[in-house]
Amino acid sequence: MTNRRLVSSFALPMSKLDQYVHAATRDNTRNSYQSAVRHFEVEWGGFLPATADSVARYLADHAESLSINTLRQRLAALAQWHITQGFPDPTKAPIVRKVFRGIQALHPAQGKRAKPMQMEQLAQVVLWLDQSIETSHLTGKHADELRHVRNKAILLLGFWRGFRGDELTRLQIEHVDVVSGEGMSCYFPQTKADRQFKGSSFKAPALSQLCPVSAYLDWIELAGLQAGPVFRAIDRWGHVSQDGLHADSLIPLLRSLFQESGVESPMQYSAHSLRRGFANWATANGWDIKTLMEYVGWKNVQSAMRYVESADPFSKTRINTMLASGAKALQVKSE
Repeated sequence: MTNRRLVSSFALPMSKLDQYVHAATRDNTRNSYQSAVRHFEVEWGGFLPATADSVARYLADHAESLSINTLRQRLAALAQWHITQGFPDPTKAPIVRKVFRGIQALHPAQGKRAKPMQMEQLAQVVLWLDQSIETSHLTGKHADELRHVRNKAILLLGFWRGFRGDELTRLQIEHVDVVSGEGMSCYFPQTKADRQFKGSSFKAPALSQLCPVSAYLDWIELAGLQAGPVFRAIDRWGHVSQDGLHADSLIPLLRSLFQESGVESPMQYSAHSLRRGFANWATANGWDIKTLMEYVGWKNVQSAMRYVESADPFSKTRINTMLASGAKALQVKSE
């Protein structure tokens, strides 16, 4: 009986096995790994399976053109390819490790962070969107009205929930539950931090102003959506796509929106600007780090602190206060 069970478990059709293997890796990770392997093999001209020397040469050839994080991702992709195909992993060889450390020493990376969206800027963009929605409605420009209503929902839900860009584009209508006058709950079967596939639910409040819930409902009602992706592309004739927005389209969409609404330096913003903006707003208004982590979904303090900026980034207030105290002390002594 035991043997028959073992045989039947290994006799699954290959398509079924492929389905489960495919589901074990997030689409973004899979696509980036495929792109990295293609770059090594096609664009650079490397051979697979690779030797440690060829991987080291690949790193050296791209040390000045690619960032440390990109090179690290390329190594991870090559390692994954070799492990999956049953070959020894050349990226763990001493020569590869030494070359990578040398690149880190000679080309130190300065992390670039998206500029956080401030509350004043959020209100500015929403005001412009509200005016644009009214104008497009009065002039019968349905495609423009759809686009503005959708963008308002993306902006407010992205900010108040601190969602990542890929979470906004993966959100499904059937996974959103709205409680009138109270708020909404958004469920994701898997998130970046959810390695156990347990699923995560995030709640967003109904607010008296800049409300993400009413913005979401306005978009769903205007677009006539009942199921599937929440945020979708809209063509010039006002046809709403059946597919969700691609994650890569969110940054240019937001930058274009910020530029049209008059936000200064729009190219310094990305989808992470909403997440960082909320984190900074929350800490400035008294949220402790534990509450912020639970709300946004961060699993460790290091992840949270990368998004939070000090209210006094140059320590100007603190130093001036200390100087003033020191000056008073000197004055007392001199008297």
